[in-house]
This record gives sequence, structure tokens and C-alpha cells, in this order.
Amino acid sequence: MKVLVVGAGVGGLTTAVALRARGIDVEVFEEAPRTSTSGGGLGIAGNGTRVLSALGLDLPKAGVGRVCARFCLRTARGRLMREIPIGSIADELGSPVVNVRRSDLVALLRDALADTPLHHDVKVTRYDRVGAGVSITCAAGRTYTGDVLVGADGIRSVVRELSTGGEPVREHGYICWIATAPFEHPRLPPGGAVHYWGTGQRFGLIDIGHGRAYWWGTKNTPSRRPLRWAGGKQQILDCFEGWADEVRQVISVTEDDAVVSVPAQDRPFLETWGTGPVTLVGDAAHPMLTSLSQGAGTAIEDGHALAHHLAAGPDPVTALRRYEAARRDRTRWLVSASRRLSRLEQLGHPLTAGLRNLVIRNMPSSVIRRQNITPMRYEPPA
Repeated sequence: MKVLVVGAGVGGLTTAVALRARGIDVEVFEEAPRTSTSGGGLGIAGNGTRVLSALGLDLPKAGVGRVCARFCLRTARGRLMREIPIGSIADELGSPVVNVRRSDLVALLRDALADTPLHHDVKVTRYDRVGAGVSITCAAGRTYTGDVLVGADGIRSVVRELSTGGEPVREHGYICWIATAPFEHPRLPPGGAVHYWGTGQRFGLIDIGHGRAYWWGTKNTPSRRPLRWAGGKQQILDCFEGWADEVRQVISVTEDDAVVSVPAQDRPFLETWGTGPVTLVGDAAHPMLTSLSQGAGTAIEDGHALAHHLAAGPDPVTALRRYEAARRDRTRWLVSASRRLSRLEQLGHPLTAGLRNLVIRNMPSSVIRRQNITPMRYEPPA
């Protein structure tokens, strides 16, 4: 069997590593001309680190990222609202939450591919059924043939568009800024993660190790129409005027060109991920908002599960449909839960935002724990 994987992000590379571990031939195609070293970070929850460990990739032992040891929710001005018991959650699950720089995780996965072919600067324009298999055609005219095609090419997946047609990307009325920067602060202890909740905007500050922090910020857009940010770092600072000192400090020390801005987006959940020898993984199948920090984790789950089902047989097409059936309910729930939490986080009226914060402060610890551990509960197939 040979599998063609389109997309060399976290989902595509994890899929390729998992297939290789099962002895399945795989070839990877990426539209970008080279591996990016820019961009922000990722929170890999316990479900994701457990799957990576099953693939022989232990992030802490590899020196990639930082184990999350303390997670706090604060107000915009820095007042502590709640501490999430992230350490005991990790102990119960038997796998840690690890915060990483995205490019460092991609580099680790690339190294795990060893001599697996990985082609950059390849834009797929079509695919065709060839007997029981499939071929892809690239913009340069070259074709490649395999038994299975996996679209791991993100929220605007070409493979998804060609396979199932395209519902429009759905925007949720706020902008996201993401970046990493050298940064240390007493409010950000080693292994610390802090989320600041304001009115119609939020901020995250996360230690990713090696003297670096990953940060993100959000802000509601007045018209709730799609927004393309045209401002710079000073305009972002202006949005967080009056917020906690560490919030403004980390923005100030970040290089202007290190900040990436994207609208908050997902897509209507897709019940059918493919037909015949074609399927999808990660954001190509089920893009979700970032509120549960499960986008990368579920892409990692997908890749591992897909390799399991293809290795189990009995034939590729049947295996793909079994993979999709096994993943559908969990990912549908996570897409929906991320959307619900996002609405709560981005409340734009001072009264409702204040009530939300009051509830957070007084919510029973058992409820807080359950809400945070439930998305991380996942049993990977053997």
C-alpha cells in the first residue's frame, strides 16, 4: 500500500509518521516552498502527548516545549480569578499538557520521517481515481499515484474542495494575533500559562521553554464582518491599554514581523470526509476554534487512528470509512464545544462579561476539573 499525504503541518506529518511506524509506504506533498520557522505556539493537551508518546515522540525528553505546570485565569488587569488543576489532571490521565513552538514540533515530526519523501513547493490541483487507487496532479503538471489520498492541507483544504465540495469558511467576529518572543516575567513561572479575560477580548501568555513565551490576543470586530488586520504592533498595544503589565510588556518586546493575525474561523461540521480511496485529517476534516486548545491534538489523534485502520484492513476503502466512523462523534463534539466556549470567552458587554467572571470565581472545583479534563480523555487504538 502507498499513501499520498497532502499537507506537511502537524496533522499531515503525524499521519506520515504513524503510517511509517505501521510499515506503510507514504509520500508527503506541501504547497509551501520551505518549512516555516515563524508563527506561534501550540498547546498539546494530554490526549495529543499520549498519542505522540505511542509513536515514540516524547516531547519533554526531546527538549521540545515545556510541560504546563500551572494554568491560571486572570482578569484583564491581572487579578487572579481561578487556577486550573492542570498538574493533577495530567497525573490522572498519565500524560502531560505541553506548550510548544509550532515550528519546533514540526521539526521533530520531520526528523521522525527519516527518509520518507517530502516534497515542498507542490500545489495539488486535482485528483483522479485510477483503478482501485488515486493519482494527484500538481500545478507543474507532474502526477503521483498511490492507493490512498489523505488531505491534511488545513481549513481551506484543496482535497476537501475536490472531494466533497466547499462550504464557506465561517468567521466568528473577532481577530486573533499570535506570536512567540523571548520573554520572562514573575507572573509567568516556568511551565506557566495565563489567560486574561476582558470584555470582548482576551490574551494568553504561555511559557514554551528556553526563555521564550507564546502569546495570543483576541478582539471582537465592531461589524462582526470578516476582518483583515492592517495594523501593526503599536495598534495591538493600543487594544490592550490598561491591561496587566506583563501583557503589554510581551507585546512590546515582540518583533513586528513575528506577529501573525488571523480571523477566528471554523467550518460547518462535515459528516462525510471522503469517498473511495480519499479521506481527510485535522483542520481539513474538522477545523475548530482555539478555545479548547484541541486543534493540533485532534489532528494528531486522526493521523494515528488512520494508520491503525489502514494497517488493520481488510482493504483501503473499507479502512478509511472505519477510520471516519471512529473519529466522527468525538471531533463533532469538540467543534461544537469550542464554538460554545468561544462565545462565552468573547462576551462583549461589560455586564455579561462581569457575570461570567463572577461565575468562574465561584464555580465548584469539581465542575472546573470536569470541564477541563473531559476534552483530554482519549484512548488511542492499539
